[in-house]
Amino acid sequence: MDDVDYLYAPFKTGSKRSLAERARELGLEPTAMKVLQNPNDVNFYTCIQASKEGLSSMAEVETGVKHIIADIIAKDKATMDKVRDLCKNTWIKLESTKSKKQSKKTEATKALKKEGVKIKVEKQDTSYKYENYFDFSVGIKNAMPHQVLAINRGEKQKVLSVKVNIPDWVKNNYIKYCERKWIPLYSNDYFRKLIMDCVEDAYTRLIHPLMCRHFRSELTKVAEKASIEVFATNLKRLLLTPPVRGKVVMGVDPGFRNGCKIAVTSATGQILATDVAFLHTGRANSDHEVDKVRNLLLNNSCETVAIGNGTACRETEAVFSDLIQRRYFAPLSVMYCIVSEDGASIYSVSDEAKKEMPNLDPNLRGAVSIARRLQDPLVELVKIEPKHIGVGMYQHDIPESQLKTSLDGVTEDCVSFVGIDLNFCTVSLLRKVAGMNATRAKNVIQYREKNGSFKNREQLKAVKGLGPKTYEQCAGFVRIMPITCNSLDACKQETVPEEVPTTSTGKRKAAAGKTRKTKKQKLDENVDPNPLDMTCIHPESYGVTHQLLNRLKCSVAEIGHSDMINTIKCTLSGCSVEWLAGELGTGVPTLQLILDGLQQPIGHDIREEFEKPLFRRGMTSINDLRLGTVLTGRVANTTHFGAFVDIGVGRHGLIHTSNMKKERMKGKKTLELGDKVEVKVLSIEAARGRIGLELIAVN
Repeated sequence: MDDVDYLYAPFKTGSKRSLAERARELGLEPTAMKVLQNPNDVNFYTCIQASKEGLSSMAEVETGVKHIIADIIAKDKATMDKVRDLCKNTWIKLESTKSKKQSKKTEATKALKKEGVKIKVEKQDTSYKYENYFDFSVGIKNAMPHQVLAINRGEKQKVLSVKVNIPDWVKNNYIKYCERKWIPLYSNDYFRKLIMDCVEDAYTRLIHPLMCRHFRSELTKVAEKASIEVFATNLKRLLLTPPVRGKVVMGVDPGFRNGCKIAVTSATGQILATDVAFLHTGRANSDHEVDKVRNLLLNNSCETVAIGNGTACRETEAVFSDLIQRRYFAPLSVMYCIVSEDGASIYSVSDEAKKEMPNLDPNLRGAVSIARRLQDPLVELVKIEPKHIGVGMYQHDIPESQLKTSLDGVTEDCVSFVGIDLNFCTVSLLRKVAGMNATRAKNVIQYREKNGSFKNREQLKAVKGLGPKTYEQCAGFVRIMPITCNSLDACKQETVPEEVPTTSTGKRKAAAGKTRKTKKQKLDENVDPNPLDMTCIHPESYGVTHQLLNRLKCSVAEIGHSDMINTIKCTLSGCSVEWLAGELGTGVPTLQLILDGLQQPIGHDIREEFEKPLFRRGMTSINDLRLGTVLTGRVANTTHFGAFVDIGVGRHGLIHTSNMKKERMKGKKTLELGDKVEVKVLSIEAARGRIGLELIAVN
């Protein structure tokens, strides 16, 4: 593909013609071909045209011929294959240095500081982030994805100068090869030198830059693919974070000048109260501002606080930590948790947020989102574009189309993996289910709002736009839960006004005494709740499930109960799943899914198996850390070079891959987002906010 792009480049719209193309337009190609075939018969003087630019002298004609020959050599397949083969067998390096512009800027700044001149800071200098790459060299075969992406970003910001170093050995062997291939026998010295000049020009001007671009492009492709994989893995673990159910939560969106935006949500995510408290301004010590927080907690019996991790997070955490230590919220036992607020501000001004919370200030919507993220991360995070969730590795440098395709797939997998409550879900969540899209999800919600709660999965077939294929795809991923499906929530049937017909003579017929049934009534006749709709079992497998229940002598009312679990265990102790699947005429994976569904309690959430959010009542800072201190933390992000761990000091520490010993990983190949770990502090750079850690154990 690279070869095709290279050959097609001169013909692209807006492309500047190459030197060879210009020479060909002057009619020099036949002369150039004769030089390569029978140079002794070539006479450049016959090509001279004094009035035409490019042909007015012997030197111009010779230059044009050289350009054409160099182009022919550079586009010859055998020659390029030889160059690639030479490159494969040598050590090619990717090198980066501090750019000259950046170096001059740094030297000028230092000189001015020595003279005592005040320097106006227009933009924060971030060049220190690339210090590791100011004198960096690595073989392209050993370059790590994060190194490539960091170098690319540094080059884009004009902090780094980057080059691919191809050894002279490649050039020397290329010249020897071309000397044998391109110089005709019995050529005189003049034409031998001319062709060798073309060979060297082809390498220096065309082939070497092409190979450098090729290596950079390949490195970037591999790095981008690795970045997407890292982001997808981290996003999946983040979306599968266990929900904090049954708790009233206070969401706090920290801020300095504009105050801390506060929202209290019920256990089901309903907004109970909102306010703004100025905890970090001139009124920071005012009892009135702190009383706002206490009254909101007391009035709503709220003991759980979710603090966003954005601006003023650390200061807000300090305030809550101090108040908790002083038992200011007594008799409540308040705990707080730091929650990622990535994408919350973008969501708060989105059309979806406006529709969901039309009468709420956009700033307060962010606080609501933070609270709900703790209560059920999956429900809230699906409302946000995946690229705005900061758990990746240089994800903002990745082409948006590639990122969106991969991450949307991960989101759909997670939603389908967990399953959703059909009577509680939102459009944003439902559209991520297999087979659904925005229009179908909207139709499902409208049907529910008009006709009341779903009693049965079969009712999905009555929704506009949901055909048999869509139903087959999505039915296994939706649940009908008894808590939200209230039998009293009967849909309000619309009856057609009774019409009293008349006879041909004008006399009125006797009323039949019955009302006309609507289409909805006909569809919903004899629709009863089905306990199997509360499980992960697909409706297509209900027949096999009933066969199994008959064999076990159990009923659907016993799903998830200890009697059902014991009966299944007893049955499987006497036969294998494979044999039982054969007896029932179904596949092993299908039977295993049925067995799992029958043993799981009603309302089972598979996310409960993962590590829960980390709650705190106090805090420490980076200045409190000491070398050798052993701490417990939670993995907040993973990359190819290590894992970032939240150890509760406002900055994430890094466990480099070299500090992850296999014997301490408990059989895991790598750490994952959400893992609870025990670490030892190896290094502290307070000025740069860097903490080096060593893995002690995975809890």
